[in-house]
Amino acid sequence: MKTPAGTECPYFYGDYYRGRSNEECRLIGNAPAPGHWTRDLCAVCPVPRIARANSCEFMTLTARVNHGILGIGKKVVISAYCRKSNSDVKTPEIGCGICHPLGDYINESRQ
Repeated sequence: MKTPAGTECPYFYGDYYRGRSNEECRLIGNAPAPGHWTRDLCAVCPVPRIARANSCEFMTLTARVNHGILGIGKKVVISAYCRKSNSDVKTPEIGCGICHPLGDYINESRQ
């Protein structure tokens, strides 16, 4: 579903049926303030970029909201875990390297 920032996100949900205006991020959830989700976080959230770059079925994302100094400058911090390799993923856009090794794609394109 499209976020208020205009990008597609698998975790954003908006219910606009018959004039409703219920929006939520199902990745951040209903965390208590100050780590709760607000619609302005969609503009700085890296999840839509990660979802476009890597669609691995084994990768699980978790998110939390970090605040800057004096509560100014909120941002979403993502951590990823691969269920197939049972390890943390350092770069979610690329993946763990075990599920989709880069060498296979390079070798197929040369043939």
